[in-house]
Amino acid sequence: MELINEALEFEKAKMSHMSTSDRVVASREAKRLILALNEIYKKSKDSALMDIMKRLTAKKRKIEVRLKGRPDVGY
Repeated sequence: MELINEALEFEKAKMSHMSTSDRVVASREAKRLILALNEIYKKSKDSALMDIMKRLTAKKRKIEVRLKGRPDVGY
C-alpha cells in the first residue's frame, strides 16, 4: 500500500521549473516505482496497478523527452 501511495504522490508532483539533475532523479524514481509496481502486478493482476504504471510511464516519457530533446527528423 505504501508503494501505491508513493506512486500516486509522484504522479501528482509538479514537474515544471526543474533543473536537469532534478529531471534525472525524477526519471530514475519513476523507473523504480514502475518496476516495483510491476512485481506486485505479476502476482495480483490488479488492473488498477496497471493503470498507475501506465500513467507513470507517460510521465516518465515526458521527462525523458525534455532531458534528451526531441529527435531530429531531418529528411
